[in-house]
Amino acid sequence: MGSELLYEDLTYAIIGAAMEVHRVLGSGFLEYVYKEALCYELTLRRIAFERQKELDIFYRDYLIPKKYRPDLFVDGKVIVDDKATSGLNEIDEAQLLNYLKATKVRVGLLLNFGKESLEYRRRIL
Repeated sequence: MGSELLYEDLTYAIIGAAMEVHRVLGSGFLEYVYKEALCYELTLRRIAFERQKELDIFYRDYLIPKKYRPDLFVDGKVIVDDKATSGLNEIDEAQLLNYLKATKVRVGLLLNFGKESLEYRRRIL
C-alpha cells in the first residue's frame, strides 16, 4: 500500500518556498515581511495562490455570514497560516484544524518564521 499524502507535491513545494524565504531572511522580521517574501517566492515558482481569499464557514449546515480569510489559499487546496513567533503551540494547531473543519478544506500548513529554523506543521482534516 502507498503512503501517499494528500496534495503531497503541493505542500512540499510550499514548504520548500518557505524554507527559501527563511534561508534568505532568517528570523526576526514581522509576519508581514515573511508573507510578502513567501508570495514572491510562490510566484517565482509558479505556484498559484490567493491572499486573504474569503472562504465560507459552516456550523453544521448553517453558513456563517462572516467569511474566514486565511493568510494564503494555495491552488484552491491548501490553507497556509504564517507566523513569526517564538514557536508554534497547540492553540495555533487547534485553530488551523478548526478552520479546516469549518471551511471543509482538507489540508492546512502552519509556517513559523520566528525561530532559528523554519518551523512547520502539516494538518489534514
